[in-house]
Amino acid sequence: SVLRASRLALRQGTRAFCGGPPPSRLKDPLPFQPYESPRTLPGYLHQTPGTKVTQLDNGLKVATEEGHGETATVGVWIDAGSSYETEKNNGVAHFLEHMAFKGTNKRSREQIELEVENMGASLNAYTSREQTVYFARSFKKDVGASVDILADILQNSKLETDAIESERSTIIREMEEIERNVEEVVYDQLHAVAYQNDPLGFTILGPRANVRSLKRDDLVNYINTHYSPDRMVLAGAGAVSHDALVDYAKRSFGGMAKKPFPKPAKPEFVGSMVTIHDHDMPVVHAAIAAESVGWSHPEYFTFQVIQAIIGSWDRESGAGKNISSRLGEHLAMEGTAHSMTAFHTCYHNTGLFGIYSTFTSENSWDAICDVVTEWVRISHQVSETEVERAKNKVKAAALMQLNSSSAVAEDVGRQILTLGRRMTPAEIFSRIDAITTDHVKAVATEYLTDVDVAVCAIGPFTEMPDYNHIRGFTYWNRL
Repeated sequence: SVLRASRLALRQGTRAFCGGPPPSRLKDPLPFQPYESPRTLPGYLHQTPGTKVTQLDNGLKVATEEGHGETATVGVWIDAGSSYETEKNNGVAHFLEHMAFKGTNKRSREQIELEVENMGASLNAYTSREQTVYFARSFKKDVGASVDILADILQNSKLETDAIESERSTIIREMEEIERNVEEVVYDQLHAVAYQNDPLGFTILGPRANVRSLKRDDLVNYINTHYSPDRMVLAGAGAVSHDALVDYAKRSFGGMAKKPFPKPAKPEFVGSMVTIHDHDMPVVHAAIAAESVGWSHPEYFTFQVIQAIIGSWDRESGAGKNISSRLGEHLAMEGTAHSMTAFHTCYHNTGLFGIYSTFTSENSWDAICDVVTEWVRISHQVSETEVERAKNKVKAAALMQLNSSSAVAEDVGRQILTLGRRMTPAEIFSRIDAITTDHVKAVATEYLTDVDVAVCAIGPFTEMPDYNHIRGFTYWNRL
């Protein structure tokens, strides 16, 4: 096969090339701006509920997709996460998430829990590298109370010293659980090597030393610096009234003042590699990634299509030569890997596109070569059938993921925070429909061919291609 011939040539120090010259380099992309979707799209796309957005005087945005039923989800999406930290306070955003429900000047911890339970509601939060989110699910009659609780914990948390001390052990236990999850460790290490000179490479929980040493002042300083209304979105979905939510926001968040904060510089991607030997593991876990694009980049959906083209495969699933993924089919036929999945992780102005795979130590060279060679194949040989199938997968995923008020609120909050607006399903379909096979090849050539890569591998490997070999796998030359 083409992939086998390419792999053998690469192992021998040469490069195999098939399929004609690569497409020319892309021109500078146009801004990611809204546009009118054609009426030729399916009618149901034009009948989906719209997103209403109102901005308060202090910059806080209120965004809703009004629906039916008796329950709603409301939450606050904040443009603040571990990528806004320093080495000294890394972990503080996540620590704050834990402290949010420990009591405020208005409510004790017990009162918060009792009030939420009496409503039959739920209250939760999570922290990522660029965002912190606090959200509540409740009956529609309790939306106002939910907003009041969210505003209270965001603005009036006591952050008592005793609570901080007791929470350290909880976070350490959470850290230990994550460290037992090999996939989590691989992705954290991948970020660390890809963004070595930027906080985007920090872990979300931070190092143990920081968890044990963070003080109340560190938490307060982070809040005072980053919890600014112009960096927040109050999003609601389900049985929620936009006008009512705006009134709740004015009452609960209207007194917040803007806090000046300089826009961070674009993180620098560093081509590099880290390997961690663990001979107690049955297989090697590896992630290989190239720098891609951020949420608002015009090629965002092209990368989603490329991700769908590569797809995922696991030999335990029983899928083999009839799988739609060319790479999955090849791995199943050749037996060089146990599993693989493509990923595309986006941030404000950068991203990581890559493949996570598992394989035995003796197959390290072949598996890694196969994975990276697939990127190059797409830049030269991807077929129209593959592209059309992938576009349909991306469209289906865009709609199927919005199957609950919580999922819709998440989509609303994230898009308003990252794009400043929310794309309609019609616009999403239009952008995907506009992607051609030639354009997929051009984007793969620009971003995935002859590029630096970040690599993390953990496991019982006895031999592993070094960085220069893996870097060399990203291009083909004529023999």
